[in-house]
Amino acid sequence: MKTIQDFAVSRRGFFALTASGIGAAALSSRASAAGTVETSARIVVIGAGAAGTALSNRLAQRLSGATITVVDPRREHLYQPGLSLVAAGLRPADYVVSRTADWLDRNVALVEEAAAAIDPVAKVVTTAGGKTLPYDFLVLAPGLVLDYGAIEGFSPEMVGRDGIGALYGGPDHAARTWQAASKFAGEGGVGLFTRPATEMKCAGAPLKHTFLIEDIASRGIGRGKFEMHYVAPQPVLFSVPIVSEKVRMLFSERGIATHHGMTLAAIDAGRKIATFTKAEKGGTSRVEMPYDYLHVIPPQRAPEVIRQSGLSWTDKWTDQGWAAVDQKTLRHVAYPEIFALGDVAGVPKGKTAASVKWQVPMVEDHLVASIQGREGSLVYDGYTSCPLITRVGRAMLVEFDYHNNLVPSFPGLIAPLEELWISWLMKEVVLKATYNAMLRGKA
Repeated sequence: MKTIQDFAVSRRGFFALTASGIGAAALSSRASAAGTVETSARIVVIGAGAAGTALSNRLAQRLSGATITVVDPRREHLYQPGLSLVAAGLRPADYVVSRTADWLDRNVALVEEAAAAIDPVAKVVTTAGGKTLPYDFLVLAPGLVLDYGAIEGFSPEMVGRDGIGALYGGPDHAARTWQAASKFAGEGGVGLFTRPATEMKCAGAPLKHTFLIEDIASRGIGRGKFEMHYVAPQPVLFSVPIVSEKVRMLFSERGIATHHGMTLAAIDAGRKIATFTKAEKGGTSRVEMPYDYLHVIPPQRAPEVIRQSGLSWTDKWTDQGWAAVDQKTLRHVAYPEIFALGDVAGVPKGKTAASVKWQVPMVEDHLVASIQGREGSLVYDGYTSCPLITRVGRAMLVEFDYHNNLVPSFPGLIAPLEELWISWLMKEVVLKATYNAMLRGKA
């Protein structure tokens, strides 16, 4: 049992941790300024999300004379790690919304149009409005697209009605997801929580939503008034075996049933029936499951402009179109002047904001080295972090790499497989401040 002295020590450790993070950001800023490079390079960045914005700002601070152009039609920047909090009623929708232009360095030009085509041979990007942007270096950071059409009977307009939630679509969808989820948590019934067969942004998000809604319902109407089912095509609950086993144990303790080898294929909203394809020896079958609440995560794929450009992998993820890059440098395997960052990068892990924080300095290192006619030295080893919320006020700070090794940043302070308040505060307090510093190119 923890004593008040234990709490005090942990609290001091937490604030020391916060201060060290701020100090690291300042050091990063000074180091970047000290290494200014003169160049006339033309750099085009497709996407003004976390990856594109952070890299553009770092390059603007590092390079003198470069032309840096960001292409993105979205005027709103979304703090996507906050969507799971909005979908559980813990934050308002505007918590995740800011203006894209407000984050960009004054030396970065923003073209508020979608990228319509990429010619990697001619080294030109064409926008939806007809602009042609020649480049010396191209960075692909457009994020990913949600393939709602892959689920029969489902459309984004359904979110928030007839017991359907889908938090990935943005702040409005997350808020409407809470409308449906809170009704379930207050009235009970059967809840189905899904994930897709494709690679996906923040693979811990489906688990977070499941844990949070179970916790909220248990505190409200109490256990016995509802049942919950986690239904997924994967044979495990998490890609890291030791984490998967921990989640399995927690699900078992809290009465959350698991169903593996099952992919959401269709929804009959009128009857409140979800249909899944079930993998079996020799083929698949279809299984119907009734629900009072259904959380939908659609398949996720690279944007069409990437898939049509000849920049996708041709021997893996062929149905998803992720950019074909070296997993250690994120440099395209066929076009060395092209890099991919964040969700669109075709690497085994790394579709989280925490991954972006580690990827961005590495791509900066290699891109600037190319400008100088030398080789970069930094390597990305797949670092991914997931503050895996298990209850309101508790989380596990899970950090791992390509090899499924746990790589805790604060050994002795934060145990990665324990449900801790400090890990919750990392999600609630530190993460957004660190994210904002990253966007500015300061962390």
